[in-house]
Amino acid sequence: MLVRFLSSGAVAAGGLLLALALPATAVGQSECFDCHGSVDNVGEENLVVAAEPWEATVHGAMGLSCTDCHAGKADYPHEDDAPALACGDCHGDAVEALAASPHGRMQADGGRGPDCASCHGPVHRQVAADDPASPIHPTRLAETCGNCHSDPELAAGSGLRLVQPIAAYTGSIHARAVARGEHAATCSACHGAHDILPSADPASSVHPSRLPETCGACHEAVTTAFIESVHGKATLKGIRESPTCTDCHGEHGILGPADKGSPVYASNVPRLTCGRCHGDLRVTDKFGMKADAVTAFEDSFHGLASRTGSVTVANCASCHGVHDILPSSDPRSHIAPANLAATCGTCHPGAGDSFAIGAVHVLPQDRDSAHPAVYWVRMTYIWLIWLVIGGMLLHNLMDLWRKGRSPIRFVDIPKEERRIRMPLGFRIAHALTAISFVLLVWSGFALKYPEGWWAVPLLTWEGTLGVRGWLHRGAALVMLGAFAFHFVHLAVDRRARACIFGMLPGKQDLLELRDKVLWMIGRRPSPPHSPALNYAEKAEYLALVWGTLVMAVTGFILWFENWSLANLPKWASDVATVVHFYEAILASLAILVWHFYAVIFDPLVYPLDTALIDGREVPGRTAERTASAIEPKERRPKDPGPAKRA
Repeated sequence: MLVRFLSSGAVAAGGLLLALALPATAVGQSECFDCHGSVDNVGEENLVVAAEPWEATVHGAMGLSCTDCHAGKADYPHEDDAPALACGDCHGDAVEALAASPHGRMQADGGRGPDCASCHGPVHRQVAADDPASPIHPTRLAETCGNCHSDPELAAGSGLRLVQPIAAYTGSIHARAVARGEHAATCSACHGAHDILPSADPASSVHPSRLPETCGACHEAVTTAFIESVHGKATLKGIRESPTCTDCHGEHGILGPADKGSPVYASNVPRLTCGRCHGDLRVTDKFGMKADAVTAFEDSFHGLASRTGSVTVANCASCHGVHDILPSSDPRSHIAPANLAATCGTCHPGAGDSFAIGAVHVLPQDRDSAHPAVYWVRMTYIWLIWLVIGGMLLHNLMDLWRKGRSPIRFVDIPKEERRIRMPLGFRIAHALTAISFVLLVWSGFALKYPEGWWAVPLLTWEGTLGVRGWLHRGAALVMLGAFAFHFVHLAVDRRARACIFGMLPGKQDLLELRDKVLWMIGRRPSPPHSPALNYAEKAEYLALVWGTLVMAVTGFILWFENWSLANLPKWASDVATVVHFYEAILASLAILVWHFYAVIFDPLVYPLDTALIDGREVPGRTAERTASAIEPKERRPKDPGPAKRA
């Protein structure tokens, strides 16, 4: 055995010495595989090339031999100073483009720039780009680019603007389409392959001025419409503030318009897309655009409903168009006066030409732009709210202060002996009114203030079911039903009818109010005798009837908007909107300040006037309405004691 080993070693050594002694000779393709077919022969994994795998590569299938690429390696032994591998001998244009790109410059500067194999894979195992195994196959290209572009340290060191573009792309509509085997944009489709340039370079395919052309390679019809639009024309003129494709749709993480995370999702359009420019004072001032258009839209029903998450209500694109946006002066524009009936008629069939009459995107407080009726109705309500609610608050605070200093004593009355204050018919109407009022306030203000924590539970399903709107209108019908029940009750019940006639105001109410104020400020020793129905109850009842009538009329104008817009001028609908909102504020504050004090916080009934439950008058109210039972605590005669009583 040892002899054989020494003999074979001697033969190998002799062969090697002979090879070194003899002049170099040419070798064929098979001889290359004889040595490079095993790592044991060449010592490095990347030098291993076997015959069959090579023939399966893109270069092997073309019939290229080793020496076609490895110039100077045809002789054996190989020369140490043989030229390096040169892809540019065949792919000259690609290598030249790569050298001029940031990737090529990084290589030239000794940085971590990619070479051919970084993207295409090891040269001895490269397959065609349409082979799913290729690193540059559409389904794998993002992963290949991500080897560098998902590295935060590399991004920071190379001055890359985006740290995680690949993560954004993999969740995009394009990536999902590519994964399904469909033709869709990949990294190279937008950025180019070898000639990649920074987006700030005018020659770059992703420079703002060239984005329509780049996206138009797939979205041809959309791009044609965009170029003709006001935004497209401005972009081609070099106005950077004008939006291009990526300003609205995003860059790498582009999502479909039906995706809630997309900036062009229906309810996101006003704020996340159009509002970014049209709500930016820097942009609106520079180009003379209306500064409060977005704010005014968000204050309108369309804007408020959009903020709640509704996807069926009109947004900016519904009226102005999507890619084909044109100024209203252009007869082709969706918002040209001659086209408004058709545009608005998409959602409001039969609304007619009234849409062309009246200002849009106008805040009611804008005296210069809003209709005078809208402006002055709003101002009147603001003053009315301050005066009425302020007066109520002052009245109740004075009453509370006086009763705190001079508590009114009254004798408790057994429940069964208390007189009936609210018959069953009144209690039913009150319960229906109270429940519907709370629901109306909740669902109504949830539209106006959708970001409030208290509105979120109601708006959870707003994007699909529209629960808020149904609840609001349903509660309105319940309240109107309560009033109908109440008036039927009055018509058939003589005692109830007598109570209501007692609600009519008269001179005695003013006298009662005067004496009550004198008592509250200490100018009268005892409170005035309170009649069966005092001024506070009359004022509240009449305000409830009037407020319900106002809210019903304005509510129906807004509910049946198609009829309203076809038969009323636009300013009438705007006035109805203002009245409905401010009347709701007035009513809500009146309940909180006036009614809650009367039935909860008044010391005579605290913690609750239970008449609304069992109909019986509480002792405190009985004392208030019985002159002989009212006696200020400080004027009550002292007990003389047992001796004197005897």
